[in-house]
Amino acid sequence: MSGTLYLIPNTLGEGEGDADALDAVLPAPVRARAAALQYYIGENAKTTRAFLKKVGTERPIQEIEIRELNVNTPNSEIDKLLAPLLAGTDAGLVSEAGCPAVADPGALLVRRAHERGVKVVPFVGPNSILLALMASGLNGQSFAFHGYLPVDANERAKRLRELKQQSRKGKQTQIFIETPYRNRALLDTLLATCAPSTLVCVAVDLTLPTEQIASYSVTDWKKKTAPDLYKRPAIFLILAT
Repeated sequence: MSGTLYLIPNTLGEGEGDADALDAVLPAPVRARAAALQYYIGENAKTTRAFLKKVGTERPIQEIEIRELNVNTPNSEIDKLLAPLLAGTDAGLVSEAGCPAVADPGALLVRRAHERGVKVVPFVGPNSILLALMASGLNGQSFAFHGYLPVDANERAKRLRELKQQSRKGKQTQIFIETPYRNRALLDTLLATCAPSTLVCVAVDLTLPTEQIASYSVTDWKKKTAPDLYKRPAIFLILAT
């Protein structure tokens, strides 16, 4: 019998207190399962240990095996990460923030686990994409997440025009993110590229005490003072009307 691969959500950032932040977003059964596991796969061993310290483990953290899976991990290493599961050990897959395998390299491990017949169990936890969509007031029946947009200003504007057309044609909410220090540049491009009636939502620091969510038309955004977006994790959503 192979072990089970548990998908363990992480917090979306640090709150006023680590324990309080964890209690606010992870149900007790999830924390209990996370605390009991002796094998973890994470993007970074150091931050995975920090997560386990917040969870509170049943055994000393130094006795928990932690292996890394990130964008630099070759596909040839995936089977090595699965080897303990195939030998019967349960494992936890944890992301740097939010839900593993969603906009996250852990998806490769999950796919291979299914191919090898390993049971995969997802646990409830915070996901910034869905939280932003829920709070936006935009179309939650049809939506698409596009990850990062191009860095080049001209290419970014071109891509935004394409997404605007997709949104209008399908009445579909378009969702994307940006490197935190370029958030303001992306918002400025949005307001300059989209039609006045386009709805734009910006969700910042979700689940944290500093959380801010604003949803307005382009016309109304231009009348308001935008929130400080510098170096803050943000989700951007548009709906062309």
